[in-house]
Amino acid sequence: MTTVLLSLGSNLQPQQHLHAAVEALRARFGPIRVSPAYRTAAVGFAGPDFLNNAVAIDTDLPLDSLDAWLHALEDAHGRDRSGPRFSDRTLDIDVVFYGDLIVEGPGHLRIPRPELKHAFVLKPLADIAGDFIDPVSGLDLATLWRAHRQHGEAFDTMDLPG
Repeated sequence: MTTVLLSLGSNLQPQQHLHAAVEALRARFGPIRVSPAYRTAAVGFAGPDFLNNAVAIDTDLPLDSLDAWLHALEDAHGRDRSGPRFSDRTLDIDVVFYGDLIVEGPGHLRIPRPELKHAFVLKPLADIAGDFIDPVSGLDLATLWRAHRQHGEAFDTMDLPG
């Protein structure tokens, strides 16, 4: 089994979509760890605020199969991939870490995800997996979060239904 850390985000009916995604992940992968959901401003475009959270799963699915399953889950929640890269989202799920795997190269999949630099990705991951070691830096996520420029700032936490 491989520990996988996911970043989830939505700015269109975000409480509904994140709750449904967490329930789908729980149904597929069993016991999971779920961070609080944080409200953050849209990055890269003007749009409604996002809710972002993180989920840790353990799976024996290969990375490409997991990525395809997650894309199907996004699609089932109305994800529109026809617009610009930075745009409103019903549901966005990214594999940030897949064990200690590092993937760089052709294609869209990069592990660890470069978005790890953003507080809306790193903070929720540190909440649920602070001792997880980033294979690139060799540092655990709690240490990376403490070093982040937004560490110590207050973040608006939102409850998900259910």
